[in-house]
Amino acid sequence: MWPWGHLAVAYLLYTVGSHRRFGRPPRAVPAIALAVGSQTPDLIDKPLAWNFGILPGGRTLAHSLFVAALLVPAVLLVTDRLEGRAVGVAFLVGYCSHLLADIPPAVLSGEFAHAAYFLWPVLEQPPEAPVAGILDAILHYYALGPYEWVQFGLFAVAVLVWYRDGLPGLRLLGGRPGRRSSA
Repeated sequence: MWPWGHLAVAYLLYTVGSHRRFGRPPRAVPAIALAVGSQTPDLIDKPLAWNFGILPGGRTLAHSLFVAALLVPAVLLVTDRLEGRAVGVAFLVGYCSHLLADIPPAVLSGEFAHAAYFLWPVLEQPPEAPVAGILDAILHYYALGPYEWVQFGLFAVAVLVWYRDGLPGLRLLGGRPGRRSSA
């Protein structure tokens, strides 16, 4: 999945939860943590695989359920100590939604080998076309098919919902100060 697809899935899940649980849109700092969490697995795995050759593929270490099993309690412990549990939960929603959103459509038709990265390094990483870096991935690795168009649609919906929610986090990132943002 492309970065904007991960961001869209994470934001839509988080805002639904925030509205249901608290009766309000997401707060600014958790919204930023959510966005960071939604990108973290790729920010770790892809450069380490594609640019440095340390990992065998772009979905290995940070996409593994073993890492997630260690990360979840660690993030909650640290954010509880810093009295920022909402920020930790938002980061983890982003992180875990990334892992779920990366499940390839082929798995729906029973091709579970494409999701072996969940159990890396116990299961071998599925074969991956060689990538000569991030720019090569953008130009050659990813195709623009129906799956990608669905992601664009999800992103458009997420942007509309984010706008309706008051653009939480934008002001903290130096965005337009005139629009209400939940703090």
